[in-house]
Amino acid sequence: MTTTQEMKRNPYNTDLDKNPANYQPLSPLTFLERAATVFPDHIAIAHGKTRQSYKNFYGRSRRLASSLEQTGIGRGDTVSVLLANTPAMLECHYGVPMSGGVLHSINTRLNAAIIAFQLDHAEAKVVIVDIEFMSLMEEALKIAGVSPFLIVYDDPEYSGERLSHSAVDYETFLATGDPEFAWIMPEDEWDAISINYTSGTTGDPKGVVSHHRGAYLLAQGNALTASMAKHSVYLWTLPMFHCNGWCFPWTMSAIIGTHICLRQVRAKPIWDALADENVTHLCGAPIVMSLMISAPDSQKRQLSQPVEFFTAAAPPPETLLSEMKHAGFNVTHLYGLTETYGPAVVNDWHMEWSSLPEAKQAALKARQGVRYLPLEGLDVRDPDTMIPVPRDGETLGEVMFRGNVVMKGYFKNPESTQAAFKGGWFHSGDLGVIHPDGYIQLKDRSKDIIISGGENISSIEVEEALYRHPAVNVAAVVAMPHEKWGETPCAFVELADGQAVSESELKDICGENLAKFKVPSRIVFAQIPRTSTGKIQKFVLREKARKL
Repeated sequence: MTTTQEMKRNPYNTDLDKNPANYQPLSPLTFLERAATVFPDHIAIAHGKTRQSYKNFYGRSRRLASSLEQTGIGRGDTVSVLLANTPAMLECHYGVPMSGGVLHSINTRLNAAIIAFQLDHAEAKVVIVDIEFMSLMEEALKIAGVSPFLIVYDDPEYSGERLSHSAVDYETFLATGDPEFAWIMPEDEWDAISINYTSGTTGDPKGVVSHHRGAYLLAQGNALTASMAKHSVYLWTLPMFHCNGWCFPWTMSAIIGTHICLRQVRAKPIWDALADENVTHLCGAPIVMSLMISAPDSQKRQLSQPVEFFTAAAPPPETLLSEMKHAGFNVTHLYGLTETYGPAVVNDWHMEWSSLPEAKQAALKARQGVRYLPLEGLDVRDPDTMIPVPRDGETLGEVMFRGNVVMKGYFKNPESTQAAFKGGWFHSGDLGVIHPDGYIQLKDRSKDIIISGGENISSIEVEEALYRHPAVNVAAVVAMPHEKWGETPCAFVELADGQAVSESELKDICGENLAKFKVPSRIVFAQIPRTSTGKIQKFVLREKARKL
């Protein structure tokens, strides 16, 4: 009931309440419904020789939702998927939330123990797995406490060995569903649509919960930021398991675009798709650019139009940016985290910058940039006082976010959620500066995260693997520059008195406990520098690693 005092303060707050005619929860699921209604015959997905219209895409997504409901999936239930960049993965981005479920996309490069941890923590009730990763999932399920209903997707584009299994076939499962299924809208737009895990799963679980409202807004923000015209063509070189593919699975339905699926990131298929499918946009880490540029001339193709390439992670080297420009690509640097639905910061380019020398352009491109349109606040602040740092491009502070494209919080982790939102801002853990023009630039990572080929590696996780060997007394892991991967882990190891171990032995023990890309590329045996209080001076080690 509106009080007299409230009426005097705002006379419009009377008898103008929300009702179904003027208020509906925001959800990106409506993008697919509209696309299928307005452009039913437009190609939504291309995968090898297969072409799928929007009408078919929508029908299959509804079948998936219907079939999931029949297995008992309802509001708030977790459906985990271990899939490559395939049509099934796109269908899961719609079909799972259409059933009321929450989508949990698993990094295909993780080991069985970490996958088992995620399945248990997320309380997975259904698992959909690509035939290529079936043995990995079966190994994980032997360790996990949950016993989900298991479905296998047998992608016709997969050319590897098909091992025997007892899982239900994906196409058979879909056939039981109704293509006219009256799918479920969220009761509240703040309802969870997905959960994605950050790289650090040792000790403190970090399951990032995203909601329908944020996914809706960032999906549209992508289109605006990337200047994506109607019917744009997007090539999937970015893994969809990364922050739900930065929300592009939903973006493309909003603009009635075409997804070009790609099981593996290889130079020749990328160049062929760029030329044959008239690709307009793609995303990826700098390693994808390096892969494309370093391909033999026999694999490269002439492009009929400029292609927009959006990259995150470590800034691309100046030479690589120059080569990409001459090859017909316009590269834009983005920045964000799983907690911000993927990129929420863009290095918005000023036209006058294009006339500057290439070295100066590269320096400007290396900056992370300014906020996306759907992000309400971006700043660099002192994490203790919460006071903004001077805009001098020199004073370090913590990069902080505020807005509707920030996560709901960390699943089952109120302490970490509260700490992350201290002072009414999301604390990224990244250290940076802000320039006079308002563009931010990262300088370090407070949690010592190493970004290798677009993958986040926790230095603490690698150090814990090294400590499993009894000869290791002290271990410190830092980022080391790498021409191909951008960064790789470099480990400095101090041995216990009277102990001996080889570099290869330590790499082997890391390989037994970590995903392959997390194994240190170099292990240096040395005395590790410390402060007077015994704290390891990682900034000294980073400097040494740069010179190796």
